[in-house]
Parts: sequence; C-alpha cells; structure tokens
Amino acid sequence: MSAIDDLFSRLSRSPFRQKFHLGHGEYAYCAEKGEEKISAHAADFVRDRLSAAQPANDGKQTPMRGHPVFIAQHATATCCRGCLSKWHHIPLHQPLTAEQQAWIVTVILHWLRLEMQRPQPPARKGKKKALDDNQLSLL
Repeated sequence: MSAIDDLFSRLSRSPFRQKFHLGHGEYAYCAEKGEEKISAHAADFVRDRLSAAQPANDGKQTPMRGHPVFIAQHATATCCRGCLSKWHHIPLHQPLTAEQQAWIVTVILHWLRLEMQRPQPPARKGKKKALDDNQLSLL
C-alpha cells in the first residue's frame, strides 16, 4: 500500500476528518480556478502558515471554511503542526523541508480530486458564497 493510500485509509476511520466536504461555493471555486491555481494556493498556505518551526497561532491558523484548501487541510490533518506530527509523523519545532511541504500539498490535492468526483453540493439559501481572489489576498 502506498503512503498516501495508507494515510487516507487511516483518515477514513476518523469521524472528525470524515465530516469535512466541500460546500457548493468551494466546489464551484475549484471547478472555476482549476487544479494549477488551487495547487499554488495550497503551496502558499503551507509555506506561509505551517512551514516555520513555531508557526504563529499554531493550532488555530487554518480557518474551517472560506477556501477549498482550508477544508482539505482539516480533512487531511494538514491544518497545524500538531496534526502533521500525529498523522504524518512530521516532527514538531523544526521548519518544514521542501519535501515535506510538497507532501502536504500532494495530500491536499489528492483529497480535493476525490471531492471533485462527487456531485456538486446544492447552493444553500442565505449563505455567503466562496471568497473571491481579492478577498483571499487579504488572508
């Protein structure tokens, strides 16, 4: 079994991780922007929010909604250094290597590809739509 298959097998046994799915807006955002743009966002978020040995606000730096990558990070336990340590065996208190950052992005994209194979969730009335690029640049 490959490392990613092993990880997703373990994640599938976590009720907390299994409750995460893309909403209508995040699904549409992925479809509109495409994998290359979403991959770039993921790489930026991982570099800016997780790669330091002691990330600012560790454990609280990844929002629960607002961007498909954020949802994927919670679903794949790539949201904070504690989860990276527990689920991915990436040591705490050390900067992430380029290889570790690439692994995290690979995991996030794998989850997003699986989510995009599901039917698009219906739009919810009265809910905010996904953030646009201008709003995301403020994050």
